[in-house]
Amino acid sequence: MKIVIADVNLTPHRERFEAAMPAGAVVQWHPGGVPLDDLGDADVHIGSRFTAEMASAAEKLRLIHLPGAGTDKVDFDAVPPDVLVANTFHHERSIAEYVVAAAVMLRRDFLNQDRALRRGTWATSVYYPAIPQPPTLGTAHIGFVGFGHIGQQTWNLFRAFGCTGAAVTGSGRAPDCGLSWAGDTSQLNRLMRECDVVVVSAPLNEHTVGMIGDEQLHLLGADGVLINVGRGPLVQEQALNTALADNVIRAAAIDVWYRYPTTGGVKAPSNLPFADLPNILMTPHSSGITSDTFAGRADDIAANIGRLDRGEALMNVVSGGT
Repeated sequence: MKIVIADVNLTPHRERFEAAMPAGAVVQWHPGGVPLDDLGDADVHIGSRFTAEMASAAEKLRLIHLPGAGTDKVDFDAVPPDVLVANTFHHERSIAEYVVAAAVMLRRDFLNQDRALRRGTWATSVYYPAIPQPPTLGTAHIGFVGFGHIGQQTWNLFRAFGCTGAAVTGSGRAPDCGLSWAGDTSQLNRLMRECDVVVVSAPLNEHTVGMIGDEQLHLLGADGVLINVGRGPLVQEQALNTALADNVIRAAAIDVWYRYPTTGGVKAPSNLPFADLPNILMTPHSSGITSDTFAGRADDIAANIGRLDRGEALMNVVSGGT
């Protein structure tokens, strides 16, 4: 069995991954992308991107394994129906940490305090009585837009602080795990109105793109915090910028964006001046990037390759196998 790997994030776990391979497996690492010549006799391709050109070259391919949850870079129309496509997760704990940390930081105004103290200003109510005393996290009502792996793991952490919560999902259902209520997306405005912190982790599709705009942000209100770890376009770009600039909402933590670099790591994440705003935590799609995430993904992918070798059913199959 020949396995080709195009994902740079698995490289730190190379020894761990190769130790879990079936006997006789040949593993080739191509973090810059797998040359088409090397795809010709490959059984397994591991990488987030798979094009029609790659499909034409990969004559023996049996499995495309995505190194994460996203499937948007796979040309499924070009993938032969007998080739399996599977994905993996393991980012829930890391993203949950990010969300809770961001909620505390933004609700207690630590971003602004940091900037002010660098100028010598002690921006708390102790020195400036006009500044209100912030609430603790435990008093917050948390709203989840999407309640899958990420939402559920994040809710577990928020519950430990004593928070209450609610969720809207595509189906209108959520596991019985202590939420105040759950509903379908027709209840989105209610969620935005009721909640202090809204966590966005819904999948991006034709039904969810732009689902949070001016109306929803005004409902979240001047004390509300928005945290987006799903996909940038779930929240309307101009509406978000305006809501932050005009203090329609208190603050936002944005980890997913509207523009991404194609090569290297330099490109503004939006055409709009988010970087000029004092009430936003901007991170480069890094909420899930930890050694915990990618060690777990390496283990999951290796386990699926073992199943493929033994002729067993794979986990997290997205398509194929017919």
